[in-house]
Amino acid sequence: MVKNVFDFCIVGGGMVGAATALGLAQKGFSIALIETRMPAAFVQGTPPDMRVSAISVTSEQLLGRLGAWSHIEAMRLCSYRRLSVWEKENCRTDFNCADIQCEHLGHIVENSVVQLGLHQALASYDKVQWFTQSPVENIVLQGTPVIQLADGEQINCNILIGADGLNSAVRQAANIGTKGWQYRQQALAIQIKTHSAQQDITWQQFTPSGPLAFLPLYDNYASLVWYHSGDSVQRLRALAPDKLKQQIVANFPDELVDFDILQVASFPITRMHANQYVKENVMLIGDSAHCINPLAGQGVNLGFKDVAALLECLEKHNTVPQALQAYQQARRADNLIMMSAMDVIYATFSQSNPLVKLCRNLGLKLANASGPIKHQVMKYAMGL
Repeated sequence: MVKNVFDFCIVGGGMVGAATALGLAQKGFSIALIETRMPAAFVQGTPPDMRVSAISVTSEQLLGRLGAWSHIEAMRLCSYRRLSVWEKENCRTDFNCADIQCEHLGHIVENSVVQLGLHQALASYDKVQWFTQSPVENIVLQGTPVIQLADGEQINCNILIGADGLNSAVRQAANIGTKGWQYRQQALAIQIKTHSAQQDITWQQFTPSGPLAFLPLYDNYASLVWYHSGDSVQRLRALAPDKLKQQIVANFPDELVDFDILQVASFPITRMHANQYVKENVMLIGDSAHCINPLAGQGVNLGFKDVAALLECLEKHNTVPQALQAYQQARRADNLIMMSAMDVIYATFSQSNPLVKLCRNLGLKLANASGPIKHQVMKYAMGL
């Protein structure tokens, strides 16, 4: 008898991979979940992690249905009720959840907290088996998928799911090509502790060198994101904290309150889209299928939309292969539209042409006074 036979094997137990496992487990499928980089246990009072995400209302609702949101709330998060975008101060668009009778526009949450909440919810399902001690060494896709781990363990499954990120080993094993590029700019992430109470606003200012963003965290912690050329980002990252603070104060808008710098990190900005999400007995989800410019914070939310679509397709179709094809058709087109929209915004605000600058500032000013149109944009950003 062959050991370790599962309905699904998911490579990657991050936010999207764990959500996929949880949704499939709720439907009664047996799941093998491979993740060797497990997050550290949550400890109340420790500083926040560097990696955070803006979780939309739609993603929150999915996490609630999956039984993970209560675990996340029990740890820590920060809701934001207002969002502002501008280039010139007198040409800005301000969003407020009160305008559409909502409690909040979304939450800023550490990635590790979301992941831990999902893992806690997964603990209730006996049909989920974790493989955390040994990485994937080989993937054989002749017939039903076979995943060989470095310690000699072998996993057999009907469907292999790649949730293993931008450099997906599953995608490469399935010989699925991609299209995309790395942008000229990079992003500098700066974790700070402000000298003010926790804020309920996230904002982004567009500048000639790139956007400047503020994301509030729990208590009086926050995260800054500074888009700039690769050389400039590395130069800024190498500065001593006091020198870096001087540069931040000189370049960020007056909305930024006084602060202390805690940690700094940088990362490239990449666009990647897989040519297929489904190939025979293999499917891709989240960042293994698509990687988007983080300009509007939609990355993980698109991944959670993938999860929701997969679960819906499994409900609607009689067989798993039919469901996977429907999932690919639904999500690949939607993700491509969002990726292209982010590139249009990115290109528009990168232009220094005076006429283009005039038009975009006029657009922001008009958007702020547009009433129903602005409210509809707000709901779309929330995923509603």
